[in-house]
Amino acid sequence: MEPGTSGPAAGKVPKIALLLRLLAAIDEGRFGFEALKTQIDEERPPSTRTMRRYLAEVAAAGFPWWFDRAAGVYRFEQGYSLRKMRLTSDELFGLLALKGIATSLGGNIGASMGGMTDRLATVADRASVGAAATPAVLVQIADPNLDSEHGQTFVTLQRAQLDRQSVRFTYVDKRGSSSKRHVDLYGFVVSGGRVYAVAHDRGRGAKRVFALDGIADVKVAPQRFTMPADFDIAAFAARSVSGIMHGDESTRITVAYSPVVARAAIADRVVRERAIEKRPDGSVVIAYTVSDAGEFVRWALKWGAEAEILAPANVRSLAATMAAEILARYRDTK
Repeated sequence: MEPGTSGPAAGKVPKIALLLRLLAAIDEGRFGFEALKTQIDEERPPSTRTMRRYLAEVAAAGFPWWFDRAAGVYRFEQGYSLRKMRLTSDELFGLLALKGIATSLGGNIGASMGGMTDRLATVADRASVGAAATPAVLVQIADPNLDSEHGQTFVTLQRAQLDRQSVRFTYVDKRGSSSKRHVDLYGFVVSGGRVYAVAHDRGRGAKRVFALDGIADVKVAPQRFTMPADFDIAAFAARSVSGIMHGDESTRITVAYSPVVARAAIADRVVRERAIEKRPDGSVVIAYTVSDAGEFVRWALKWGAEAEILAPANVRSLAATMAAEILARYRDTK
């Protein structure tokens, strides 16, 4: 060994260090083939043949890299990373809330959300994983627990929606009427413990909402479709209490709430569009823009005598009719 050297090849970087540098560079996802060489060893970049051997070795070791031809860079498969995330307090709260929602939902959707949050936790740092291990946030949501048949139906519909593939099925509505449908699926709404599919009905030439538990005999059709650029599932549901009532016309409904429930009414964002007027006595008046007046009146009655629909007159009259029907049911109660 020559004086001043510390190994068989002075200054030579150990192979394991080179491979670790290669993995780190791939994890960044911004280097092409030649750039990877200099990232591995700026002073003595490996030859092309050696570089290809290194890439083959890390792939054989189970590191799922791929070459993004469009960007001209090497990356790991989506969702894979060597880096651990350090979650901020807000991000950690969001993760906890998501786990809480999954716990509340239960069933198929809850299991999917729970699996996703568990995967997120595996790429977080140790402190974040420990904090997120037991959900400290409980979000009460009606459980859309699907039986095995409807669970498989939901899986089929989700795949068709993601693949932009039309489907055919038999549908039984709330009145028991059965019909054959051919639809393009735009999205799904979970509401009141049920799952609904929002779709363009090819036979009727309009958007329709289908309760998942009324769908049977699903078949993926050969036709494909393009999602309308202006369709937004959140906007579609924004003016409906349940998220599933939709129409071209909307109604502005004004409701007065007593001081007893005023803060709760403000917190209950039942629809997206609303205007709030707080009054000196602690009461509040809220104006809502809704798609279906009947659906909204049924929701407003949950506040009992602590809420009063003020306008418009026809909706106030509808509330009075519903209240009278309820009273008639209980009039003879002793």
